[in-house]
Amino acid sequence: MSRPPSTGLILTGGGARAAYQVGVLAALAQLRRDAGVSGASPFPIIAGTSAGAINASTLACLADDFDSAVDGLVHIWQNIHVDQVYRADSFGVIRTGARWMTMMSLGWALARWKRSRPRSLLDNEPLGELLRRWVRLERLDSMLEQGHLQALAISGSSYTSGQHVTFYQTNKPVEPWLRSQRVATRARMTIEHLMASSAIPFIFPAEQLELDGQLEWFGDGSMRQSAPISPAVHLGADRVLVIGAGRMHEPTGSRHVQVNGHPSMAQIAGHALSNIFLDALAVDVERLQRINNTLSLLPEEARRNTALRPIDVLVIAPSRRLDDLAAEHQGSLPPTMRGLLRSVGVQGEGKTASGSALTSYLLFEPSFTGELIMLGMSDTLARRAEVQRFFGWPAQAPTVDPAMMRRRSAGFADPPAAAA
Repeated sequence: MSRPPSTGLILTGGGARAAYQVGVLAALAQLRRDAGVSGASPFPIIAGTSAGAINASTLACLADDFDSAVDGLVHIWQNIHVDQVYRADSFGVIRTGARWMTMMSLGWALARWKRSRPRSLLDNEPLGELLRRWVRLERLDSMLEQGHLQALAISGSSYTSGQHVTFYQTNKPVEPWLRSQRVATRARMTIEHLMASSAIPFIFPAEQLELDGQLEWFGDGSMRQSAPISPAVHLGADRVLVIGAGRMHEPTGSRHVQVNGHPSMAQIAGHALSNIFLDALAVDVERLQRINNTLSLLPEEARRNTALRPIDVLVIAPSRRLDDLAAEHQGSLPPTMRGLLRSVGVQGEGKTASGSALTSYLLFEPSFTGELIMLGMSDTLARRAEVQRFFGWPAQAPTVDPAMMRRRSAGFADPPAAAA
């Protein structure tokens, strides 16, 4: 009797955009309940990058109770505020953001004063405090030992060596892999791994992690991540669900054109971040599909003699431009942040807004994250039959109630005071 396929889950990066992933997971949990399935996670192999690494770790640490893990993620993301992720008060913004902008313009005059060199635009110390209360990493060993989880992988980019590094924790030995500019290493996951993987370049500070006995500085795992799906495949996944944080492809004839003279720093930064977070995933999915197509053309004997194997992949990504959605909620940011972002070209709200691509990564406010969750749910339910075929779940009439999902409480941790 053949074993059931191992399903891998890939959660990509994107700052506040990662709330979309939670909506997808909530809809999956509902469809799973409709099919009469409950209990342990349907994803024995989980890989996450950037903010996706935080969601991935949360799921992995509660792999024995998928519904509770998803409930907790929904509760946190629906009630999160920017001051739980980075310092948005006047003093915090002046200490980091304003000084960073000053260094960009007057660095030649201030270079000799080391204390005047901020490490990033924003101080994400509150995120570390939140994660220590939120992510129950102490449960990870037991989840692996009990067989609820096969592997957790978190990716980071080393500023020190220039390599893309995948840290992975498993119960059974898995040989590390090495590819051009990409390495993998076994590690015991810590909050520092999550902080490093989610350190958006320039915006959040780098984090030190140990690699081969040496300390290296790491930043967001989406940088130099040319093959986002590969960690799950290397760790044994036979099929992979990928949840993106931005549209994979724009529909034909929907080219978004904005003509307002020379692009602002915010527009350029938003474009650069979209390149980091979105483009590699689209390329990797297309590469995997080409390999699958090629293998399907080979005779059976030839397929047996190759190390390649077909990987079933399902990609769920936003049906709306998240830049446009963020533009509708730019006013939700605290005044200090609006002032800071205005200095780099973020202006307006709604259809007249500019620089909203950059804002979409920083908008940790319920008005925005709540809409992302609802979008993730509706996008997933719109593909109900496809999802059911992928998992082998029997088809059922939809019973999801978005209002009920909003009311579900966290199932594993006391919510932070600001989110209570």
